[in-house]
Amino acid sequence: MEEKNWIQIRTECKTDDLDTVCSVMCMISNGLMIEDYSDVDQELDGVYGDLIDESIVNADRTRSAVSVFISESSAPSETEIMLKERLSILGIEASVTHSSVSEEDWSDSWKKYYKPIHTGKRIVIVPIWEKENYVSSPDEIIVLMDPGMAFGTGTHETTRLCATLLENYITPGSRMMDVGCGSGILAICASKLGAEYCFACDIDPQAVKIARENIKLNSVANVNCEVSDLVSQVKEDIFDIAAVNIVADVIIRLAPDIGRFLKNDAILIVSGIIEERADETMQTLNDAGFNKICEMRENGWYAAALKKISVTPIQF
Repeated sequence: MEEKNWIQIRTECKTDDLDTVCSVMCMISNGLMIEDYSDVDQELDGVYGDLIDESIVNADRTRSAVSVFISESSAPSETEIMLKERLSILGIEASVTHSSVSEEDWSDSWKKYYKPIHTGKRIVIVPIWEKENYVSSPDEIIVLMDPGMAFGTGTHETTRLCATLLENYITPGSRMMDVGCGSGILAICASKLGAEYCFACDIDPQAVKIARENIKLNSVANVNCEVSDLVSQVKEDIFDIAAVNIVADVIIRLAPDIGRFLKNDAILIVSGIIEERADETMQTLNDAGFNKICEMRENGWYAAALKKISVTPIQF
């Protein structure tokens, strides 16, 4: 197969401005690669401790970077100009650059740092190249991942929060929907947690391709993945649980529509929300017929589980 080249758009900024820069970069793609070393000094779980590269330990904690990857035909120079203008309007000092990177090089760059990750109580995300080296315990649920060019390795807070909430709310025999699935990690987790059927979708055909590969990798035949702009192409029956790990603006836009795909009392899990947007997002979802039943926070990111409000028919 011919190797595909991509353009990496990389924005370097002050760590204090990282959340805002992420929101701006999401205008280009929801698949962000974030370089943030500010929490390296915090106490880490043993699964991470021995895996931190020396270059990360010595990195400048005050500087961070966010990258997106677009196709060579997507006018990278114009994209770079747009980002610079938007960041300037917001008063953020940042450098924006672009460079060519092959898909093989991009994927290989993850392998240096991407190791088995414990999420929630039982889920362990294991990269395929660590499969033979990882020794699991009997109660662990192993999810194999080869991220390719898609977002969703389990390393980012938003994905871990979502996976933890799924572990709390998935019940055997339930039907699950994953909107903006990226690598397919959440739908695969749901399947292995006991869901009877999972439907995953993403607007990016490349993400869908990678998700389908990961579905095969995990032998979860009850997971179906399709290309869809949010729920525009969803033609399935109603679901018991849905996960939306995107950004606040998209979740707010999706709020009026997603309820029609969910049963009364169904669970909606949302993540990818910076804490500053949490109240606004929750109010929008409440107005759309959802009650918050659980919330979680990690390093400035917010996730929540909500229940669809039951509607009792009016008796005449």
